[in-house]
Amino acid sequence: MTAELVRGQNQALPWTRLEIGVQADRALALGAVLVGEAGHALGGAEGIALPGAPPLPGLAVPGPPAAAHRLAVDLGALPAAATRVDLFLALPDGPHAPVRFGALAAPRVLLLGPGGEEAAGFAVTGLAEETAVVAVELYRRNGAWKIRAVGQGYQGGVPALLTDRGIDPGTAHRLGAGAPGRPVAPAPAAPRPDPDPAATPESPGPAAPSGGRVDYTHPGRRPAGGHPYATPAPAAPAPPAAPAAPVPVAGDASGWSMEERLHNQVWGMFEDLARTVAAYRGAVEFAEDRRERELDAVLDDPRTRTGQGAADARAAASERYGTLVARAQEALDRDLAQLAAESQVVEPALPPALAGWESPVWHAYRPPEQPPLAVRLGDLRLPEAPELRIPMLVRLPLERGLWIDAGRLSDGEGESRPAGLRALAAASAALHATRLLAVHPPGGLTVHLLDPAGSGAAAFAGLRSAGLLAPAPPAGAAGVAEVLERLTRRVDLVQMAVRGGARDALPPGLDTAEQLLVVHDFPHGFDDRAVTRLRYLADEGPAVGVHLLLVADRDDAAGYGPLLDPLWRGLLRITPLPDGHLADPWVHHLWTFLPPCAPTGSAVLETVVGAMARARRRSR
Repeated sequence: MTAELVRGQNQALPWTRLEIGVQADRALALGAVLVGEAGHALGGAEGIALPGAPPLPGLAVPGPPAAAHRLAVDLGALPAAATRVDLFLALPDGPHAPVRFGALAAPRVLLLGPGGEEAAGFAVTGLAEETAVVAVELYRRNGAWKIRAVGQGYQGGVPALLTDRGIDPGTAHRLGAGAPGRPVAPAPAAPRPDPDPAATPESPGPAAPSGGRVDYTHPGRRPAGGHPYATPAPAAPAPPAAPAAPVPVAGDASGWSMEERLHNQVWGMFEDLARTVAAYRGAVEFAEDRRERELDAVLDDPRTRTGQGAADARAAASERYGTLVARAQEALDRDLAQLAAESQVVEPALPPALAGWESPVWHAYRPPEQPPLAVRLGDLRLPEAPELRIPMLVRLPLERGLWIDAGRLSDGEGESRPAGLRALAAASAALHATRLLAVHPPGGLTVHLLDPAGSGAAAFAGLRSAGLLAPAPPAGAAGVAEVLERLTRRVDLVQMAVRGGARDALPPGLDTAEQLLVVHDFPHGFDDRAVTRLRYLADEGPAVGVHLLLVADRDDAAGYGPLLDPLWRGLLRITPLPDGHLADPWVHHLWTFLPPCAPTGSAVLETVVGAMARARRRSR
């Protein structure tokens, strides 16, 4: 899966040989700069790769301006002194060429592996008057190479970009004019100013002469205000004030129905939180890396290693670090405030299938006529925003079974097994089964409970007494075998009917409702044959309406060895207590899963179960 990067985010590079691809709707020039420890071009003008220039060690020669590029990079062949490779895009000259990036659709940069596979992408958005932009940088840290999405634009084009990397203004203008970038009048031959402590966190040089703003928002959603990380140069006009944050509106997303719009809006909030936290973490990491480089430079020079000069340099590095982190925190707080405001509007508007048990919508609950688009399993949060909870939604029918872990949970410092965890896992399973029953029409879901030892009877007593569970099987291994055989036969029959196009030929009396098998205290009561059938149901059942909810401690099943590994990998693990183990597919944060729970002292579950029982009796 291709990871989508945002400004400031980095990703480790698993290869030393790779390619950087560029996709745009207009012809653009591609170039690269080898950068050394001091942030200057390595070897001056000889460290710049431009179309038509001599090749550099480890870098292919960029091609002429085009709408698509591929630049080969061999990190192992780069000069030992090279710590970074800046890859930039520039607008070509010509009477019909655009005059600024703001007039173009956002170009996209791709990280390609040795076989041409796409490993990461970055849409360079948020540009306006710039005519050159550093799209990404490859940099070495602690001996390992990474890629960082930058997106730092330059209104002065390639000359300004090269001047920013230590090339004297005259040479930079000559190279910029000779390259397919748009030249500007040469800057005055004045001493280069000291690095700006307010530089953007994704660019190790001073702020761009244009004073352009960096936009960290996800390009697929409306921005929650600007992110003015870059400070304008004194001579440049002040940037316009950031637009006011949009007023949140429930259902403000695409979709055919309000339910689908709310579902898509919740997922958009999830993506926004993932990306804004990734931007913050990347900015802090850059600030730390920059401080380390500055402190190492002080220690490496015997002239500045001791004395007041060293103390002043360390204090300046710490001050710059604090400035960058404070600005990153300011942008994070602004985005989190916008997401919190959106959550306060969206949460009360969610229908029962997507709402928490504390929502008033449950007090007016009526069994639905059709199953919903998705169902809520719990909430998710990140440590940077502990008060902001994003509903965890999964589509229906369930494509993967659920596994409620009754074993060890991570507690941040190690692993623990809280007292009473098995009872909590059983209660959590009953709560999930209750919600799944509640969001299906009466008779639309049949729930089978396999509890050979009877240890989960108390948790499911309410559903059993209300007649919402299938008839209880015999106790022990005999009941396990009977239920598994019946469901396996159902899967086989439906599969044959679907493949043969003879759905009407199913045996009379076959329950055509969706089936949910709840297995409590697995693997108690299971022999090898039963385990094989359970694996078969987990793999083949979802496609024909048979789903699995497993309550188990994986350590208890260790005796089966690798036989059960495919089963565990195929199930979605959730926990009865908060636990940080779920990774998102974009930036791979570890999210804390917050299991659902009914409000203390509330009769909402009894109300919902009673309404379901009455509706089921009427439907018979």
